Amino acid sequence: MNVAIYCGSQTGKSTIYTQKAKELGEQLAKASVGIVYGGSNVGLMGAVADAALAHNGNVIGIMPEHLQKREIAHLHLTEIHFVESMHARKKKMIDLSDAFIALPGGCGTLDEYFEVFTWAQIGLHQNPVILYNINGFYDALVQHFEKMIEEGFIREEQKSILQVATTPEEILQILNNHRTTLLNEEV
Repeated sequence: MNVAIYCGSQTGKSTIYTQKAKELGEQLAKASVGIVYGGSNVGLMGAVADAALAHNGNVIGIMPEHLQKREIAHLHLTEIHFVESMHARKKKMIDLSDAFIALPGGCGTLDEYFEVFTWAQIGLHQNPVILYNINGFYDALVQHFEKMIEEGFIREEQKSILQVATTPEEILQILNNHRTTLLNEEV
């Protein structure tokens, strides 16, 4: 199983974001869950990748050619793919992943998260789309989702697409439940 990790190329102002990104990378590696991410060695992206690699995890980076210097490509990954555009990056990450996790980040993180959330809404995939709500970072967004449901802009039956976790253990539970569902479908 591979998960796409969407997160900041910055670390944020609080050290808790880096600490929790490293913790998640370590836990995913120990659970034999591969990571597919933006390919950078800086910010939360670098933190999660380095932690997974330090615990013998499988980490695949996908980086647009025009960002190689700006985001500083991580050269010690299991694999790195250079693609021609942000659109190609997002597609490749989606194609290689069985689940999607958004850690704290900026507009790029939200763009990637909302795309896979929307794809789940319209039935293009049935994979988990998880907000890793570190230190209450996504509280306002979760509240806004509730408002969108309340006002009828997201159907009530789609509420289950919104999955929020506050610990790596919760994330692993969601992933294990998904893995079990996939295995049962194969039987």
